[in-house]
Amino acid sequence: MENRSHALMTGFFTIALLVASVLAGIWFNRDRVERVPYEIATTQSIPGLNPQATVRYRGLEVGKVDEIAFDPKTAGQILIRVSIDSEAPITRSTFASLGYQGVTGIAFIQLDDEKTGSPRLPSDPKRPARIPLRPGLLDQLEKRGLVILEKAEQLTVRANELLSPANQKAMLAAFDNVSRAADAFGAIPKQLEPTLARMPELTRKAEQSMASFDALSVSAIRAADNYNQLATSLQAPDGPINRLGMTVDRVGGSLEAVTSDLELQTLPHVVNMSDEARTSLRAVKRTMNTLSEHPQSLLFGSPDATPGPGEAGFVPPTK
Repeated sequence: MENRSHALMTGFFTIALLVASVLAGIWFNRDRVERVPYEIATTQSIPGLNPQATVRYRGLEVGKVDEIAFDPKTAGQILIRVSIDSEAPITRSTFASLGYQGVTGIAFIQLDDEKTGSPRLPSDPKRPARIPLRPGLLDQLEKRGLVILEKAEQLTVRANELLSPANQKAMLAAFDNVSRAADAFGAIPKQLEPTLARMPELTRKAEQSMASFDALSVSAIRAADNYNQLATSLQAPDGPINRLGMTVDRVGGSLEAVTSDLELQTLPHVVNMSDEARTSLRAVKRTMNTLSEHPQSLLFGSPDATPGPGEAGFVPPTK
């Protein structure tokens, strides 16, 4: 009887100890951090993200993923419910992206902020605030990889077109032309050898020409100095130019006196002779007119003049 009671007490003690251990573990592992619910809405794919995944703010763990579900109001949109430490600086400029742990492929939510000092983003369990999800590193690599593959495909197509038989013939012809041009350029130095051989002589002649030019320049400078001296001597107050001007003035005065004498003595005789010549020319003109009208006057003399009005024998003209 005592053995049975001892075994029963041992069983009760074991069960009580096990329950106490479980309760102690639950007590010590209880999460005492106050968390605030937020939502992340996205139409992107979220491979590797599961409930209870970690939420990190710039590398620091600040929460976890509570639930992942489809948005009943918007088709194709995914809602990610997360719980974040109330002390975490979640602001209106905070955004989320997917991060991956090593090579395991397990995803987590990475939070970051565009700038510091932004106002905090309030949230409550009934209407949790939404944080935008931006493409992560793998998403950007995937998109850019597709673009790179597309461009590589275009380059391959263009390379195939460039290496077509017609283009190959054209490139071979171009290479042939380049080879011929190189040969022609190689022959140019041989053609220039005679000219290069004459270069020293040409240089010597050029030096002689420069020396002659320098001598000519010196002579020109000396001639200019002589000309300046000559001009100075000619323009002196008692120089030749001044004396020549005085002589010209005297000659001009003599010419004016001679002209005055001619005007006073000779000009009246010239005027009288001009008047007599004019009178003689008028008489000759009248004689010529009479001869042209009455040529018989040379034999019979000039006819009598026709009587005018009031004279004897005047006959008035009839209409």
